[in-house]
Amino acid sequence: MSTASSAPSFTSRKQLGWWLLFMAWMLTVAVYSSGLSGTYLFDDYPNVVDNHGVQPHDASVPSLVRAALSSPSSEFKRPLASLSFAANYLTTGLDPYWMKLTNLVIHLLNGLLVFLLCKALLWAASTKDVAPDVAVSAKANPEVTGARADIVAALIATGWMLLPINLTAVLYVVQRMESMANLFVLLGLIGYVSGRQRMLGLTAASSPAPSPVSRGRLEEGRFSTGTRGFTLCLASLIACTSMGILAKETAVMLPLYALLIEWLLFGFQRPWDVVTATASEAPPARRRDRRIIALFLLVLALPMTLGLAWLLPGIFKPEVWATRDFTLATRLLSEARIIVDYIGWTLLPTPSALSFYHDNFRISSGLLTPWTTLTSIVMLIALIASIVWLCKRRPLVALGIALFLGCQLLTGTILPLELIYEHRNYFASFGLLLAIVPLLVAPAQGAAALPMALPRYALFAGLMLCWTALTALTAHAWGNPLRLAEDLANRAPLSPRAQYELGRTYIIYSHYDPTSPFTKLAYAPLEKAAAMPGSSILPEQALIFMNSRMHLPLKDAWWNSMISKLKAHKPGVQDESSLGALTQCVREEHCDLPADRMMESFGAALAHPGPSARLLATYGDYAWNVLDDHELGERMTKEAVKTSPSEPAYQITLIRMLAVQGRNEEAELALRKLTALNIGGRLDQDLSTLRALPGLH
Repeated sequence: MSTASSAPSFTSRKQLGWWLLFMAWMLTVAVYSSGLSGTYLFDDYPNVVDNHGVQPHDASVPSLVRAALSSPSSEFKRPLASLSFAANYLTTGLDPYWMKLTNLVIHLLNGLLVFLLCKALLWAASTKDVAPDVAVSAKANPEVTGARADIVAALIATGWMLLPINLTAVLYVVQRMESMANLFVLLGLIGYVSGRQRMLGLTAASSPAPSPVSRGRLEEGRFSTGTRGFTLCLASLIACTSMGILAKETAVMLPLYALLIEWLLFGFQRPWDVVTATASEAPPARRRDRRIIALFLLVLALPMTLGLAWLLPGIFKPEVWATRDFTLATRLLSEARIIVDYIGWTLLPTPSALSFYHDNFRISSGLLTPWTTLTSIVMLIALIASIVWLCKRRPLVALGIALFLGCQLLTGTILPLELIYEHRNYFASFGLLLAIVPLLVAPAQGAAALPMALPRYALFAGLMLCWTALTALTAHAWGNPLRLAEDLANRAPLSPRAQYELGRTYIIYSHYDPTSPFTKLAYAPLEKAAAMPGSSILPEQALIFMNSRMHLPLKDAWWNSMISKLKAHKPGVQDESSLGALTQCVREEHCDLPADRMMESFGAALAHPGPSARLLATYGDYAWNVLDDHELGERMTKEAVKTSPSEPAYQITLIRMLAVQGRNEEAELALRKLTALNIGGRLDQDLSTLRALPGLH
C-alpha cells in the first residue's frame, strides 16, 4: 500500500524538476532579452568586428579554415569559437543581436548540462561507499536523495543561469569562447560521473537491491559493465577536453575537475569484489581501481608536467611581465584577494562590484599592503582545510568548494594574464552553488535533515530574487550602448577604461560634429581617464583622434601625456591599438597629425627591448604610407615578419612592398615562404591577389 502510494509522488517530483528547469529557461530568456539589442564592447572589436578572418564571403573550406585560425586572442587560435562567429556572420552578418542570441542559447544549453550534472553528483554523493546490493535508503549519506535531487538540481541550475557574475559570458560577445569551452567541460564531467557509476554498479537512485544471482554471472556482468564504464570515462575526458580547448584553453581544467569528483565522491575505488553485505551489515573492504589511477596519470599528470615544463622557463623572464603593472610575486598576492572577492561577487553581488572594468584594482605589494591580503590568504587556507574536514561529513559541500578553488588555478596563479575578469567564474560559480544550495533547500526531516528549514528557504528565495533583479537591471543597461557606458562609468568611477569607454561612446554619438552636445560631453571622461594612474594611452589617442577628425586644435598636453606613458612602460595591446588607430586615421586622410609628434610617440614605444611584431608593423605602415620612407617601412616590416613568422599579414605586406619596388626575385622568395602557411587553403585568395601583381606569378 505504501509502495503504491509513493510511486506517484516520486514521479511527480521527478517531473517537477524538469518543469522547474523549463521555467528557469523562460525566466533566463526574459531577463536577458532586453540586453540582446546592445552593441559590441572592448575585446569584441579585435576578435569579431575588426577581424575580417571571421567574416568569410562564403562557406568554402579555405574561408572556414581562415576563419578558424584568425583569432588574435591566443596562440592556439581557439578555432571552434572563431568558426561559430563565422557561422553567425554568414547567416546574419555583424548584427550583434544574433551574436548575443547565440551566446544565450549556449548559456541555456549549459544550464541543462548543469542540471544533469547536479543530478548525477547528488546521486553519487548519496550512494558513496554503498554496496550495489544494499538499498540506497538503507545506507544513504547525509545528502539529498531520490526524486528530491531533481528539484535541488533544477534550483542549482536556475541560480547558476541567473547569477549576475555570469552575465558577461552571455552579453559580451567574445566571451562565447568561455561559455562554449565550458559546454564541453560540463559534457565531459557528466560522461565521467556516468562512467564511474557504471563501473561501480550504481545506476539509479530508486533501484532496489538486486535479486540473488550466481557469483559467476554477477562477476561476468560487472566486468562487462565496468569496461564500458571505464571506456566512457576515458572518452569523456579526452574528447571533451580536446573539443573544449578548441574554444578556449580553460577547458584544459576538465581532468582536474574530474579528479576532484573522483577523490571526494568515488575515492578511486573499484567495484565490490564479493557482494555479501546486507542493509544491516558493513560492506566489505574495497581496493583502489588501478585503471582510474592510470587514467589520471595519462590525462592530467602527464599533460600538466609537460605544460609546466613549457611554461615555467618563460614565466621567470622579466620581459614577460614588462607590459604589466605587477610581477609574479605581487600577482600571486593580489589574486588571493581577488579569489576571495569572487566569492562575494558570486553569492552577494553589488553593482559596484560587478563593474566589468577592474583596471583600478589596487595591487598587493606585501602581506599587509593592503592588510586584506593576509586575511584573504588565511581565508583561502581555511577553505582548503574545510575541504578535507567536510569530505566525509558533507562531500557535496567539499566538492563545491574544491571546484571553485580548482577553477582559479589556471587564471589566478602564475600566468601573466590580467588580474580580474568576471567571466573567469563561469564554471567556478557552479562550484559555489553546488556547495550552498543543497544546504539551503535540504528537507527538514529524513537523512538529509538540517535545522531551521523556514529561514533557510527564505534565505535562498531572497538570494534568487537579488540575483535575478541585478542580472535583469544589468542586462537592461547592456541593451543600449550609451546607457551601458554611463552605467559602467557610474559603477567604476575610478576605472580608466570605464571613463575612456564613456568618452568614446560620446564621440560615436557625436558623429564627429563639433556642434553636437555629445562632443562637449566627451572631453571630461577622456581627460579624467588620461590622468588616472595606470591608464593606457587610449584616452589621449581618443582626444587627438576626435579633435583631428573635427579639425579642432590638438593640445600639447595630450601628446606629452601619451609620449610620457610610452616612455615609462613597454606598450601593451591597448597602446599598440592606439598607435594603429592614429596611423590608420592619417593614412586614410581623415586626420592631420604632426609627423614630429607621431615619430616621437613611435620612438618612445620602440625604445623598450623586444618590441612586438604588431608595433613594428604599425611603425612600418606609418613610415611607408605617411612619411613615404620606403626604406624604413620595409625594414620595420621585415622585423615584424622575423618576430612573428607564423603571422601571414606581415608577410603579405612585405611582398607588396617588394613588388612595388620592382624587386621581383625577393618578392617571389617571400611568396614561397607565405605559401607554406597556406593551411587548408586559408590564404588562397591572398596568394591569388599577390600573384596578380606585376612581375609575380
